[in-house]
Amino acid sequence: MKERFSEINNLNGKRILFLAPHFFGYEKAIANRLRELGAEVDFYNERPSDSVWAKGMVRVKSSFYQNTIKRYYEKILRQISGKKYDYFLLIKGETVPHLFLEKLSELSPLTVRIFCSYDPVFEYPGVPELYPYFNKVFTFEPSDARKYGLHFRPNFFLNEYKRSEIPEKPKYDIAFIGSAHTDRYLVGEKIRSFAQKLNLKTFFYYYAPGRAAFVLKKIFDKNLEQFNMQKLSFKKLTHHQIAEIYSSSFSVLEINKPFQLGLTMRPFETLAAGKKLITTNADIKNYPFYSAENILILDRKNVDIDEEFFKSGFKDIDSDTLEMMTLDSWIHCVFFQDQDDYWGLNSRNFEEIFK
Repeated sequence: MKERFSEINNLNGKRILFLAPHFFGYEKAIANRLRELGAEVDFYNERPSDSVWAKGMVRVKSSFYQNTIKRYYEKILRQISGKKYDYFLLIKGETVPHLFLEKLSELSPLTVRIFCSYDPVFEYPGVPELYPYFNKVFTFEPSDARKYGLHFRPNFFLNEYKRSEIPEKPKYDIAFIGSAHTDRYLVGEKIRSFAQKLNLKTFFYYYAPGRAAFVLKKIFDKNLEQFNMQKLSFKKLTHHQIAEIYSSSFSVLEINKPFQLGLTMRPFETLAAGKKLITTNADIKNYPFYSAENILILDRKNVDIDEEFFKSGFKDIDSDTLEMMTLDSWIHCVFFQDQDDYWGLNSRNFEEIFK
């Protein structure tokens, strides 16, 4: 860790209340790093349950399940009663009741309250109602940062993805690993088909948490009607497994949600691994690490892969830029000093983006 982020050492001895959903182990990585820095972390799942049924009830705002949520957060309040926290970190905020936030403010008024969102407001329109409860609010979505006056902080990569040895000849030209949602399958299959015409070797891994839930979702989501269930996997890959697939690939594909500008974890992990990136997110041009040599932008409606992209190697990213993409940088940003200017929020032309 360089001097620029040494301030995170001030978390030593601090008490942090951390609420987040389970999202592919990233919440564990954040909590573990905070503990490595000497903080005492009390972590709670933001959701009362991770079952498919429970997640569905949260989404449809079932009044019955709201009582379950209420009891769950009352239990958390009992367990933390008497504790004084230096920081309260909330990620996502889909489930947390307003009454819990109000009670926490009463019990621990000096706590610095931080909210981080990795979803666009378009997808979760009730989230802005949470902003007034927090001292600092961050989002990975640049359009939301501009619209609501929030701090802008993109995602990060974990150390598992840092480049190690590079195979002399990659096993795959294009690798894709991601959850099955929105038009991702339709776009992914277009890209796979185009790649095959160019004799490019591909690896595609579409993930869903459960067969029954996906079948039900498929009934109501037209984007999933054409999904070939034989191409769907229900086993969640570990970060180590994903990193190994990346190491065997020339490039990694990211397919963002059609209504989302914010970058997923994939671009950060891919570039940290020293791999080229193919993405449908044109806003990536506005990030400090963008280079046409490393990043190929595709039109999701009119896929056209440039063969020249595969004829040159990865262009190394300078160490300072790569360091800004780390988890330590993310922690420094949300706890100590925002990075709005570095990530180019104020230089974006949103009228051009939304044409």
